Amino acid sequence: MSTRTGSDKHDPRITSRDDLLSVFSGGEKPRERWRIGTEHEKFVYRRADRRAPSYDEPGGIRDLLMALTRYGWEPIMEGGNVIALGGEDGTVSLEPAGQLELSGAPLQNLHQTCAETGRHLKQVKEVGEELGLGFLGLGMWPDKTREELPIMPKGRYAIMLRHMPRVGQMGLDMMLRTCTIQTNLDYSSEADMVKKFRVSLALQPLGTALFANSPFTEGKVNGFRSYRSHIWTDTDPARTGMLPFVFEDGFGYERYADYALDVPMYFVYRDGKYIDAAGQSFRDFLDGKLPALPGETPLLSDWVDHLSTAFPEVRLKSFLEMRGSDGGRWNKICALPALWVGLLYDQGALDAAWDLVKDWTIEDHLRIRSAVPKHGLQTEAPGGGDFQTLAKQVLAIAHDGLAARGEVNSLGENETAFLNPLHTIADTGKSPADVLLDKYEGEWGGDLSHIYDELSF
Repeated sequence: MSTRTGSDKHDPRITSRDDLLSVFSGGEKPRERWRIGTEHEKFVYRRADRRAPSYDEPGGIRDLLMALTRYGWEPIMEGGNVIALGGEDGTVSLEPAGQLELSGAPLQNLHQTCAETGRHLKQVKEVGEELGLGFLGLGMWPDKTREELPIMPKGRYAIMLRHMPRVGQMGLDMMLRTCTIQTNLDYSSEADMVKKFRVSLALQPLGTALFANSPFTEGKVNGFRSYRSHIWTDTDPARTGMLPFVFEDGFGYERYADYALDVPMYFVYRDGKYIDAAGQSFRDFLDGKLPALPGETPLLSDWVDHLSTAFPEVRLKSFLEMRGSDGGRWNKICALPALWVGLLYDQGALDAAWDLVKDWTIEDHLRIRSAVPKHGLQTEAPGGGDFQTLAKQVLAIAHDGLAARGEVNSLGENETAFLNPLHTIADTGKSPADVLLDKYEGEWGGDLSHIYDELSF
């Protein structure tokens, strides 16, 4: 989730609807300036007892963050606590129960993305060795209850933790017990944004199936390939889901702004503090009628903050965010941006991907979103066949898209190799979750503790 890194003192006030739309139009970039942003989360545990460490305890999350400053990271403070780090490789931040996230810098190619990921993981592993901490690459805590998990001292999380149970049964699970990998990509125009949004939203369930990696809950098989994805179906219906309007005629910046205005607020950030505005209306805020700040109208940063509190499968800010995939190991962190860059950053690939999905109905989109968390690659695809077959088609398009980009490393290798883990999944029909279930029922003999050896970084 987003971390505030600056002050609101000099931020412009919103005076018109054009100001709202400027966040989206301001993200437009020519192709040569398109970049790749990759975010990935991991669970932190104590090696001695596999407990999730608290923020304050010796060798806990605060000490982890401070130890990382030796690599040039600068602390970002809130209420006297270090809650994130800033540096050349982006931002290291905390999720609500201490999950550690790298929000990477915008990079030109996947070789740079994978190098960035490698640097980050090397740093956290070195510090982890000293502090007795390990890092687990999964979509959901496999063995922890909510009550066993700590809460990080971030103001927005306190507000969200209070609000979540009012609007869904699983919002606290989303906050406390899940991890994801996410890719952020650019667009050149409103029309380009629309086509990329439609393709990536239609295929987001396929991304969920390929990266499914959360088949255990509280030490038991939960019946899902991606329980993390299932959790989102009962988190908060006002701010999650497949956004059917994206596929309707006339979709663009205006329509997304209307959707975001209808998403209930969480908070307003003022003078370094988060003010609880949970359930209140941003439209009222525009009219100076927000109960949390009566008589005040929003700053542009309030709108940017508010956009970060909508959680659809694909999200628009000043770029597009792909949000459908479970957390995983190093090669999956590199594979996710490879999939979406291959599909969206080459025009021929984008056109071919659109041809695959353009005839899918709203009912198709909703059905596959509902089915994929449980059935994964065995989900029936629109028009016939299953997601395993669809995955092979989509990966072939992504491969051609990456090859056409021609981004090579010092050895002359292009970016297509980053798709190899996904080709293996598509060829075998076994997602990471399926592999884990086979091991759990086979060589592990039902002993889930082996997962820490299998999936730790």
